[in-house]
Amino acid sequence: MKLGFIGFGEAAFELSVGLKGEGLEIIFAHDVMIDHPTYGPQIKERAAQAQVKLLYRPEEVLKQVDIVIVAVPADKGLEVSEMLKPFIKKECIYVDVSASTPIVKQKININIQEKNAFFVDAAMLGPLPVYKHKVPISASGNGVDRLISLMTPYGMDITKVSEKPGDASAVKLIRSIYMKGVVALYLELLEASHEFNVEQLVLDSISETLDSKSFRETMNRLVTGTSIHALRRSIELDGSIQMLEASNLNSVMSKAAKSKLETLASFNLKEKFKGQKPDHWLDVIKACKEDAAVNN
Repeated sequence: MKLGFIGFGEAAFELSVGLKGEGLEIIFAHDVMIDHPTYGPQIKERAAQAQVKLLYRPEEVLKQVDIVIVAVPADKGLEVSEMLKPFIKKECIYVDVSASTPIVKQKININIQEKNAFFVDAAMLGPLPVYKHKVPISASGNGVDRLISLMTPYGMDITKVSEKPGDASAVKLIRSIYMKGVVALYLELLEASHEFNVEQLVLDSISETLDSKSFRETMNRLVTGTSIHALRRSIELDGSIQMLEASNLNSVMSKAAKSKLETLASFNLKEKFKGQKPDHWLDVIKACKEDAAVNN
């Protein structure tokens, strides 16, 4: 079995190192920056380290491989699929691991299907330098079953989401709302706690709350409780915003959270739930959706 990469950045490098260690002998790669004066030497050094054969034209890669993993920036995914389309072999498995949107992945799929090849929308859900080829991957599309059968023997951890291209990317992008958003919250929190010299007290207090239960339990408690106390909590958060602004600290995340809570309060779920906290976060989401549909 022969594997190829289009785009040989960190993702392709880490995957290659891991797969080589599992005994995958033949890996080809092409990168548009191969001769770039700054990035070219790094690409060549990584390829040598990973024992990957660099080729100067993408069609040379596609001509020789059974699976091609396209690891390019999200805004280049569709463009690259159109460029590669004339060279895709019948029954080749085309795996797009970019962070493109579900709609873009569906458009890429159309290009691949026109060549009677198999498409996989793959979302890598973990740090590659840590996991390498064993990074958890959610995948969707008509080529997932084939990909799993070929790559599982080499230690890859691929979970099928569905046959629909875009579903795997939806998992990654929705996950990013939390994984990227929470970092922005951390920064706002840490800036404020450091300004007031209370970081240890704040972090200890939050740790006690978050460490006592699982993520799912804590999330469910916070969402269901806030559904009936959204207005009060938005007002409390306004005090945090005033404090930050008085200290000339950025409050963009707190303001966004306050706006979200005000929207939640406008649904008047406290009355809908008769003042009682619902059991599950899904009850809150469904109630918000129903109210929004009525008002629209």
